[in-house]
Amino acid sequence: MDKTSDFSAMSAEERRSYIAQTAGLSQKQQSLLCQEGGLSLEAADSMIDNVIGTYSLPIGVVRGLVVNGKEYLVPMVCEEPWVVSCAEKGAELAARCGGFHATYTGSIMISQIQLTKISNPRTACLKVLEHKQEILELANQADPILVSLGGGAFDVEAKPLDTEVGGMVIVQLLVDTKDAMGANAVNTMAEKAAPLLSKITGGKSYLRILSNLAVHRLARVGVSVSCDVLGGEEVVDGILTAHAFAYHDPFRACTSNKGTMNGASPVACATGNDIRALEAGAHAYASRSGVYRPLTYWERSVSGDLEGMIELPMAVGIVGGTTKTHPMAGLLLSIMKVTSAAELGMVIAATGLAENLWTLRTLATGGLQAEFVPSLERRLEQ
Repeated sequence: MDKTSDFSAMSAEERRSYIAQTAGLSQKQQSLLCQEGGLSLEAADSMIDNVIGTYSLPIGVVRGLVVNGKEYLVPMVCEEPWVVSCAEKGAELAARCGGFHATYTGSIMISQIQLTKISNPRTACLKVLEHKQEILELANQADPILVSLGGGAFDVEAKPLDTEVGGMVIVQLLVDTKDAMGANAVNTMAEKAAPLLSKITGGKSYLRILSNLAVHRLARVGVSVSCDVLGGEEVVDGILTAHAFAYHDPFRACTSNKGTMNGASPVACATGNDIRALEAGAHAYASRSGVYRPLTYWERSVSGDLEGMIELPMAVGIVGGTTKTHPMAGLLLSIMKVTSAAELGMVIAATGLAENLWTLRTLATGGLQAEFVPSLERRLEQ
């Protein structure tokens, strides 16, 4: 089957049947997929406050995304036309050249405890580090299950801050959350350790919460696409010119990153992960140099081919939270056939890079409206 035209020409029911067969879904899973929204009012009421109903969004699927030699079906939940098609076409270009190669730095989250009313913050930082082992032991008492699975708090950092309301110390617990996103775990650990830290420093503890700038939890993905597959040297020139625009202009970089997250965020949404945390971390990471830059980077190889990469904070999980309470999230994770948070993170980042690849190619060869508006109008006429 052609990965674009034939699948798009199918009815929604035919596509669903194809995915069910390809992913090996059980009859129960197929029945869930047929339920519009896939979320009962009772389940919704257990997820958020003040529930009055549910709200459905389309589920699309990208076929043929190859990461580290494995081919994935990637579900995407979003409302914007063309997003799924862009990701799939970018994935197809990459697959023709061996696919994406990816690494993951580990499921490490940062938990922060703010200590105020400290006259000598730098001295207080030293005192905190002297009690590192005691702090870790206390923090890990907050989540013995995580510790039993090989995770938990494993390091302590402390830094002074000089602010307009006085000096303070920020203590950071580094926590391996394994296959969970881990927000609840790291928040609880911060609350558990706060009284001890107040005693050690003589300060008053205020905020005790995770950071969504997950710099120790990065998905790194690269791809090399031949000049011939892209359509020639002129196309490579166009992509690099478009990238240079984004790299040197934050107004363009913002839209470029929105496009990249068009690929990443719908996969996170489909799998029950926190898209607001993912977006916040991504855009903060894009500013880490002091200048807002694109999340992707593109360059020409010695042989004239296009090489690209993305590096994203990737605080996602496959257990706990919405992945457990929303039945559709569990089903879509099973369609992906990922077995760890690391694998999911790499697939999400690769989808973002695929999205950016095809978007830049399209912008460099005529524009998004010229490519997609006619097909959208044909769909609306049917």
